[in-house]
Amino acid sequence: MPDAAPPSTRIGPLFALLPFLRPYARRWAFAFLALVTSAGATLALPVAFKYLIDRGFAGGDRTHIDRYFLMLFVVSLVLASATALRFYLVSWLGERVTADLRRAVYDHVMRMSPQFFETTQTGEVLSRLTTDTTLIQTVVGTSLSLGMRNFFLLVGGVAMLVVTSPVLSGYIIATLIVVVAPIVIFGRRVRRLSRASQDKVANASALAGEVLNAMPTVQSYRQESFEARRFGGAVEAAFETALTRIRARAWLTAVVIVLVFSAIVFVLWIGAQAVLAGRMTAGQLSQFILYAVFTAGAVGAVAEVWGDLQRAAGATERLLQLLGARSPVVEAETTVPLPARGDGVRFDNVSFSYPSRPGIDALSGLSLDVREGEHVALVGPSGAGKTTVFQLLLRFYDPHAGSILINDVPTRQVPLAELRKAIGVVLQESVIFSGSVLDNIRYGAPDATLAQVQRAAAMAAAAGFIEDLPQGYDTFLGERGVRLSGGQRQRIAIARAILMNPPILLLDEATSSLDAASERLVQTALDNAAQNRTTLVIAHRLATVQQADRIVVLEQGRIVAQGRHADLLQSSPLYAQLAALQFGEPPRQAMERDTGRNHVDSV
Repeated sequence: MPDAAPPSTRIGPLFALLPFLRPYARRWAFAFLALVTSAGATLALPVAFKYLIDRGFAGGDRTHIDRYFLMLFVVSLVLASATALRFYLVSWLGERVTADLRRAVYDHVMRMSPQFFETTQTGEVLSRLTTDTTLIQTVVGTSLSLGMRNFFLLVGGVAMLVVTSPVLSGYIIATLIVVVAPIVIFGRRVRRLSRASQDKVANASALAGEVLNAMPTVQSYRQESFEARRFGGAVEAAFETALTRIRARAWLTAVVIVLVFSAIVFVLWIGAQAVLAGRMTAGQLSQFILYAVFTAGAVGAVAEVWGDLQRAAGATERLLQLLGARSPVVEAETTVPLPARGDGVRFDNVSFSYPSRPGIDALSGLSLDVREGEHVALVGPSGAGKTTVFQLLLRFYDPHAGSILINDVPTRQVPLAELRKAIGVVLQESVIFSGSVLDNIRYGAPDATLAQVQRAAAMAAAAGFIEDLPQGYDTFLGERGVRLSGGQRQRIAIARAILMNPPILLLDEATSSLDAASERLVQTALDNAAQNRTTLVIAHRLATVQQADRIVVLEQGRIVAQGRHADLLQSSPLYAQLAALQFGEPPRQAMERDTGRNHVDSV
């Protein structure tokens, strides 16, 4: 997902948040009412001060003084109550909307096909889920209400300035026009720098995520210092970009404050001359001063909020890119249930190339029939297309040409959840989540009982070591299963697939991480689990698939041979070469040795 889109100079992207704000319209209404009340109470304070000075202090009437001090106290109570209610409501809304937005983005990303992650780093997605949503939370929960409050103060203050003294207010309004220009000019620069700063932070997060997930490799190659320098460079780049943005915002604030207060000092000097000349009362000048201060403060606050809105607009754009990304693998408008029985799996003239490598065919015109209950092994050199067969069958991708059918139904027409429920997968690199053993084994069957989990673990030769763990099946395994050995992680992954009890099993050299004793146990368990199931095995070690019903030899995305082990040694030069490399003897000797073994086995 590229970040090359030019940043907008508008805050228009924020309107895309309306669907997340709409469900809480009633709370927004109460927050708006509290906001208007607090702004109104603030605007009432100068009027109270005017009467206090002109009718209280100037008149020397103690009754008036007490009355207007009481009025000030009442206004302060209204102001405090309305401000507290506004703060609570908008803070609640900020947290709630941000939580909804994070869930929506995460749910959307979870449904993207692997093609999305070919061009998007995980760290970048995490940055958008955290940093960008935090910016939006600041705007929704704080800046937006402050901006609206200060906007009301600005409008109300200007109106009261005109009522108090039309002449002096004319000078004030003229200066406001001068202040708008730097807000617009500097605001655009802040907007661009905010987007660049967020991108730099995302790059640093992506780099950190990649390295932290590969710490054993980093440490074994003694590259800790190099990776620390690389991350330090990314952090410094983010800091420099952020510093440029901070300077721009500082200049914006300084320019606005200088212009506003210079104009106010000039206007107040004129007002003081009017009081001395008897054209204004002291109370009117005090009222005018307070409204001028409110107006100036409102202008500065609006300028500050405008910068926050621009940063949030950049964050919203980035989140909209995530929400706008569409997976090429989508549900059919009309789906067909997957039959329980049928003709098995069929690849019909399938061609496919990965989006990141569009000019290279991963599969080219591949046709393969796997009968129901058949045990088929896929072998071939690296890059032959073995894993691609699995990924297309699971509909992580769709073929560019041809079709894939399960029990005579094209996989494109089967609901994705139903399709994947019918397929159990054990990958070469097992995935263990940071939960308990029980949680990991029943990941694909959450409603399974403990007894069912224990049976699956026993079939995967995992029951023994699980029972020896401190809390047995309730033992917490740590992030990515760091508390287990590679073979133990693999056996838990195998138990997970067995527990699903799917009609189709996909095994990517499921015993590759096991020692010889465990391999024999697990291979027997997998053979038992494969009974009456359609099973596809990616075989890197030919010794594990010699008893398969059929071995399919792939090369450069095509089937070049298929048959039993002994037959392929004679008919397929590629298979004979692979056998020779693994068994450490010339192809002819490997063939003769295997033929002799089969003869002995048949006696």
